[in-house]
Amino acid sequence: MAKLQFSISLLTLTLSLTSSFNSIQSATFTLTNQCNYPVWPGLLSGAGTPPLPTTGFPLQPTQSNSISIPPSWSGRMWGRRLCSTDSTGRFSCVTGDCGSGTVECNGGGAAPPATLAEFTLNGANGMDFYDVSLVDGYNLPMMVVPQGESSGNCNVTGCVADLNKNCPAELRLTGSGDVDECVACRSACEAFGDPMYCCSGAYSTPQTCNPTSYSEYFKTACPSAYSYAYDDGTSTFTCSSANYVITFCPTPANSRKTTGVNQSAEISGSGSSANAFGVFSVTVIAFILTSVWWL
Repeated sequence: MAKLQFSISLLTLTLSLTSSFNSIQSATFTLTNQCNYPVWPGLLSGAGTPPLPTTGFPLQPTQSNSISIPPSWSGRMWGRRLCSTDSTGRFSCVTGDCGSGTVECNGGGAAPPATLAEFTLNGANGMDFYDVSLVDGYNLPMMVVPQGESSGNCNVTGCVADLNKNCPAELRLTGSGDVDECVACRSACEAFGDPMYCCSGAYSTPQTCNPTSYSEYFKTACPSAYSYAYDDGTSTFTCSSANYVITFCPTPANSRKTTGVNQSAEISGSGSSANAFGVFSVTVIAFILTSVWWL
């Protein structure tokens, strides 16, 4: 009887350790620059969520940087363009600037227009919620790809199209050089400040705030991205136990749907450790059950 109680206790401990191990895993986010120009990613944690090891850094063309993201983190990431440091040492960007005056954003958010990748990890039912949003406008193409051992509706999402090229004249943000060069495409809310475009005031509900010709410009080019505030149905995706690759200027070939089942080897980090621990747990459980059988 003592042996049986010991075996049951050991089994309970193993299951508890397995559950605890799985619940505290961090995720790996890999930010990759496939643009033919430098990009300075900005990262902002939501209120009450753990800070990240970095809030901004440079990425040269073809360069990548992987970051460990704490469990239950929420926040957003974006790309800054046309950045420079002035004679006083102050760093700033023409698009996506976070106002910190340094490469690190240090709690500053993206000045619109900016393409945003938004995440809430380990949310309802343990699922990650993520989207790519053009609600605050657009400054460069971006794609989010879940990878690793994952489950759920782990769709690729984002915006591959160059929306600056055909941006409506009234939404165009031009650089300080060539007046004809559009460096970002503003939202109608930012451009006009009208509650109808901002989904505010009398238009603050899903029933009263509808797509406009401007939001449809974004939605037609990028069907899986948020185009206005209540565009949830076709723009929010869920996944669990995944790592994520955020790519600036992705190629169309990377926009296909993925379940991540065969891609765990591509991303290093917690996924392989979880698999190894899982094998160990199954082995111990099998040993315990065998021992109980022979008691």
